[in-house]
Amino acid sequence: MAESVLKATRESFGEALCELAETNPDIVVFDADLAAATKTGVFQKAHPDRFFDCGIAEANMIGVAAGMAASGKIPVAASFAMFATGRAFEQIRNSVAYPELNVKIAGSHAGISTGEDGATHQCIEDIGIMRAIPGMMVLNPADHWEMKAATKAAIEYNGPVYIRLGRLAIPSFNDPDTYEFELGKGITLHEGDDVAVIATGLVVNEALKAVKELEAEGIHARLINIHTIKPIDRDIITKAAQETGRIITVEEHNVIGGLADAVSEVVTAECPVKITRIGVQDTFGYSGPAWELLDKFELTQPHIARVIREVVGK
Repeated sequence: MAESVLKATRESFGEALCELAETNPDIVVFDADLAAATKTGVFQKAHPDRFFDCGIAEANMIGVAAGMAASGKIPVAASFAMFATGRAFEQIRNSVAYPELNVKIAGSHAGISTGEDGATHQCIEDIGIMRAIPGMMVLNPADHWEMKAATKAAIEYNGPVYIRLGRLAIPSFNDPDTYEFELGKGITLHEGDDVAVIATGLVVNEALKAVKELEAEGIHARLINIHTIKPIDRDIITKAAQETGRIITVEEHNVIGGLADAVSEVVTAECPVKITRIGVQDTFGYSGPAWELLDKFELTQPHIARVIREVVGK
């Protein structure tokens, strides 16, 4: 396996955009005065003629991006997730999704791991907001290699896409030599029939460490990585429910509206089983070091392992 890469997915996203733009002249990038943070500044340096800073005016940025898409370009509009999905919701809904325009929206600094920026910037609602918009694809890649593959797939896909980017540097766990990315398809990272753990984004790596730890204790947990939350992989979820009889969801997002609800919608329709939800328990975050916050909100390996033990014990 290739050596692990310690990198924030926002950095991987910026790198991927630059690489793709080398052979695709239609890619244009917009940012809301946050290029250094969202890492679109890398694209700005490489392709200054195709980068546009719209200032702190996210709604206008989305409108301009929609116009570019209507003109045949492939616009990428980036900002913090809180402002991209919150402040510009109406423009995303009415100017991008309703006319089915080919705009890619990148929401950086999502989740509790935004850290010291505090509750106003820690977006724990973006997946739910974007998932509710008709026709919007929602992606939440888990590591460096997955983000690069997801960015490429999003650019090649004709239609509106929301991509969630993380601020915190995390180690990669996918092997670039064997990794295969497919939109709408989950990936089984660890086999097991005692319980199915379904995770997305940054916390997939924490869940992977937890299930490996429990293997030594004789607890065989299946781990599924859901990088595409919409459209979600119904087959892999249904199979997990049928074969394990119990599911745990793990997400750095409010347990309302995000991965847990998406999985529940599948399970209740196809194979009803008990679902335990690990995530932000319908509360706001607060300022603090990222890893301390993740631990406080019980999104790290020890807490995930404890919940798995409890569920299997029941």
